[in-house]
Amino acid sequence: MNGIEYTGSSQLSITPGGVSGNLLGIDAVREFNVLTGTYSAEYGKRAGAQVTVVTQSGTNRFHGSVFEFLRNSALDARNFFDQGAIAPFRRNQFGASAGGPVKKDHMFLFGNYEGFRHRLGISSPSVVPDQEARQGRLPNPSTGLYATVPNLRPEMLNYMQLWPQPNGPEIMVPATPPGTGLVPSGTAYSYNTPKQSINENFGTAKGDYIARDQDSFSVSYTADDGNNLSPLADPLFGNYITLRSQVATIRETHIFSPRVLNTFSAGFSRAGFALDSFAFATYPPSLSFVSGQGPGGIVIGGGATTTGAAAITSPGPNNAAGAQNHRNLFTFTDGLQLSRGIHQISVGAWFQKMQDNENTASRRLGVANFASLTTLLQGTTTTFQVVPKPTELGFRSWFGAWYAEDSIKLRRNLTVRAGIRQEFTNGWNEKFGRASNYIADANGVLLTNPRVGTSAFTENNARWLFGPRVALAWDPFGAGKTAIRAGFGVYYTLIDNLAFLLNSLPPYNGSVTFAGPLSSFLPITPGVQPPPACGPNVPVPCSTFAPQGIEASAKTPATNEWNLTIEQQVGSNMALRIGYVGSFGYHGLLSIDRNTIPAEICSNAAGCAVDNAGVTRVPQGTKFIPLLPTPPPPASSARPNPYLGAGFFWLTAGNSSYNALQVEMLRRLSRRLQFRGNYTWAKNLDMNSALTIAQAQNQPQMVMDRNDLHRDWGPSALTPASQASISAHYEFPFDAVGRLGKLIGGWQVNSITTLLSGFPFTPQIGTNRSGDGNTRNPDRPDVNPLFTGSVLTRKQTQWFNPAAFSVPIARTWGNLGRGTLRGPGLETVDLSLIKNTPLTERMALQFRAEFFNMLNHTNFGPPNSIVFAGPSISPSAGLITTTATTSRQIQLGLKVIF
Repeated sequence: MNGIEYTGSSQLSITPGGVSGNLLGIDAVREFNVLTGTYSAEYGKRAGAQVTVVTQSGTNRFHGSVFEFLRNSALDARNFFDQGAIAPFRRNQFGASAGGPVKKDHMFLFGNYEGFRHRLGISSPSVVPDQEARQGRLPNPSTGLYATVPNLRPEMLNYMQLWPQPNGPEIMVPATPPGTGLVPSGTAYSYNTPKQSINENFGTAKGDYIARDQDSFSVSYTADDGNNLSPLADPLFGNYITLRSQVATIRETHIFSPRVLNTFSAGFSRAGFALDSFAFATYPPSLSFVSGQGPGGIVIGGGATTTGAAAITSPGPNNAAGAQNHRNLFTFTDGLQLSRGIHQISVGAWFQKMQDNENTASRRLGVANFASLTTLLQGTTTTFQVVPKPTELGFRSWFGAWYAEDSIKLRRNLTVRAGIRQEFTNGWNEKFGRASNYIADANGVLLTNPRVGTSAFTENNARWLFGPRVALAWDPFGAGKTAIRAGFGVYYTLIDNLAFLLNSLPPYNGSVTFAGPLSSFLPITPGVQPPPACGPNVPVPCSTFAPQGIEASAKTPATNEWNLTIEQQVGSNMALRIGYVGSFGYHGLLSIDRNTIPAEICSNAAGCAVDNAGVTRVPQGTKFIPLLPTPPPPASSARPNPYLGAGFFWLTAGNSSYNALQVEMLRRLSRRLQFRGNYTWAKNLDMNSALTIAQAQNQPQMVMDRNDLHRDWGPSALTPASQASISAHYEFPFDAVGRLGKLIGGWQVNSITTLLSGFPFTPQIGTNRSGDGNTRNPDRPDVNPLFTGSVLTRKQTQWFNPAAFSVPIARTWGNLGRGTLRGPGLETVDLSLIKNTPLTERMALQFRAEFFNMLNHTNFGPPNSIVFAGPSISPSAGLITTTATTSRQIQLGLKVIF
């Protein structure tokens, strides 16, 4: 923004934007550009698109606007998941902007404010224990008859309060064995409409001063402040988020001569974020895992956090509750442009200092994982993690770059651009030498105690990052109607956001892990440093920590990008563009558990045993996880390091590939009509599309086999195969003078049609069937060879047929590939009707009626990917509980422009 990075902040990402999920202040924007493809060497720090925004300035004439927009459920259509009446909704967006001269021709001011108030009832079903399960009784998977769970722990029934009461039908699942009908699952639907509340305030101010013809100065300041209370999938709990973002910039432009221009910018960007748990009900202290705190989280048949997919709706708070951080960026840039003959030369430098003060350790309220409802009622966890003493850490980094580029007009119809950009950082450092990171020994086995020092890295591989950029533009016929453009570039994504992963490590934020009876390690005492890590000759009590970290000698993620496009003018006002875009990414971040038991190939002709009794065996040649003895206490498992729990690491070992055909047809405004249509057919492959469970709604968070990364090479969860967009603008030919002209003139209609095919998703087992120890459960099922028919049923209650899959043999991974199925597509038409009415020579009134999802098409969110709950079909397999877009909403607005 105005030449300075506009940073965001959250527990996971640093994408700019307020708590509403929108970038407010549209009236403050003068220029908005999205740079894609092989853009110039001036831009960097991240691969992918670059968005540049320049805010409005004052002029010699006073100008501005006042507006308000309103949405209300009285105007809207019913959402697919609304039960009965439409869920209540009210949104107000209002604000004003003004700019003008302080000293004519020399000094100008501009200011803008926008407010956002939002109240929405969110309707979605939850999968909860039924009334029988709340009494400790579950159905027999063969007969469906309810019986008391063996070894029931009565105190576990109290945790049923964390789910809302069932008020919908029982969920039925196939009986065991398959083909014998349906039986109750022990779960039912619960329909609720908790309220979302968002308040946001955005403001910006800018001053410009033209000292003389050769020098101009500008200063600007932008602030965005808001709070967001949003319910979770369990409607009894919500996230309360506060976020404040600020950007201040100073820019000086000096014209040395008509051929030499220099621009210097300096700025400060800050984002402060906090996430707290909010309970919509009151609970007794006995339900808290950590003494004196609120309830913790429970996951049944899923991964290690409450934000991921699970067989049953995960009750309790977000596992990140209590996180807060403040991120500061100090940025300095200088760019010189020189025009000489056929050369347009650009050189410049960029420096940025980052301060990231983070208190974002997850699971400070505790998260308990259970394999099924049965083990929940028995009080037996598969794993339990908690950070009893969170501590704020202060991370620091310097980033820098220089670039040089020359745009050469070789011929009248041929221009070539060549440039180079070098980027560098000094790593990821902690202010007081508290950067903790688990590293491995020479055999690849994690050391029991993390390395602690100033830097998280043992080697800085981000000093000499050279990115060449070349491009050409050619008019082969010299008539100005045809253009061929091509380019290639190397782009880096500097590592500048590691706090999420490095804020849950001992000795300052150790995540302690337990397994077995829940009552054996509760309650957790907060604020007390856990005992030291277990190990040989370490006395009890000791701690089994969950290791996390970044590859100690990490490389910088990089992408090679290339493109070729042909543009042809069609007639006097239309153009056709056909292009090919490709890229290959390497050194990408992958989520890997480095402490899993490695697989072996069975070499025994009689097969290899995968249970202690030797009854179940895998055939010769099968890849399986061997049965290994657990060392004597205090060792807790047979993992490579038995004194550590399941791990979570980012390794720079990922690859990605993108190839796409792009077609665009553009009609410039002529005879009152303007439109643009584009279509993209793409194939995007990678090994890991999301680094955390919260970001991985349609794929596992982790790589399945850390020693065979290619096994996870498949369709990226981020990209549909086909997407199209059509936008149109038409001005009605209603012309008249006087009062009649004001009434019937100035009407226009605009529309945007968006079409997407489904995103890839990956069915998962929901438990660690392979037995490798990865508690985030990326295990995939087998393809059922006996299944016939369509795998995708495309129903909201069961998007895919779980009978198409089977549970793999114990201690093996399933043969299903990653990203093999496709979720729901998206079809939406947005339309706006606008009336501009002149009030005076310098004042106009604008009325807007905007229809979002005008055809009221139901666009479903991703299906639940958990296929099994233990050996049985999961009650929520393929279930869709959200919509990707709203139902039809109508927004009315008035705007005075002067």
